Amino acid sequence: MKNVRIALVMMNCPVGRNPKNTERVEHWTRQAGKQGAQIVCFPELCISGYTTRAAAADTAEGVPGPATDFLQQIARRQEMVILAGLVEKDDAGRVYAAHLVVTPKGLAGSYRKLHIAPPEHGVYSAGGRVPLFSAAGVRFGIQLCYDAHFPELSTRMALEGADLIFMPHASPRGTPDEKFNSWTRHLTARAFDNGLFVAACNQTGSNGKGLQFPGLAVVVGPSGQIIARAAGADEALLVADLKAAELRHVRDHRMRYFLPNRRPELYRP
Repeated sequence: MKNVRIALVMMNCPVGRNPKNTERVEHWTRQAGKQGAQIVCFPELCISGYTTRAAAADTAEGVPGPATDFLQQIARRQEMVILAGLVEKDDAGRVYAAHLVVTPKGLAGSYRKLHIAPPEHGVYSAGGRVPLFSAAGVRFGIQLCYDAHFPELSTRMALEGADLIFMPHASPRGTPDEKFNSWTRHLTARAFDNGLFVAACNQTGSNGKGLQFPGLAVVVGPSGQIIARAAGADEALLVADLKAAELRHVRDHRMRYFLPNRRPELYRP
């Protein structure tokens, strides 16, 4: 990978206010650009808002669609890569929690949440692909909130060449400190075990439908250490420099990089 500056946004995302939420995405993309960020990542379902009610389908859009078109305009104007989430409806009427990757050249692809949390069953369908993306000199994957609890997914992404995994969240309840303590139990492990960067951000404030989110953004280095952190009730931007030398420091060390010494034949049931 090349050195890259990323930005993570803690954003308030009321349910069903897609045009207004997209305007906030534009605002924070501009702010990230002013700080020299090359990639900006927003929380899970930042455009549609997050809800586990059946009404989530009412906020859904096609991909490509109105939000996709607007994000492409923003990415071109700001010359940035934007990772933003929405409720996606496919041609068969299935609804997904999706996260788009939009570059100045257009829509690079999308990630559909693979692991559906118990409260989301019956509302969202599960995706079936594990895509990776390349932009700004870095190869990265995306996992949405509940996905981060399944170690095999991160390991697969690492084996396929990911240097970084973005983990946008819509994780309600608790204080920022409580959420930080929860995240560090598993996000640091995903980074440490696989020798890669992890970057996570959460919604903040009320979704207007009964859920309250503690704002939090965290960047974890490939040694499992916290590189940067921001928290609070207000919307905010966290900017961090991910350095290729830090990744090489881990991967070039025979005792700090574990993936080459895996024995997958032993792990099968």
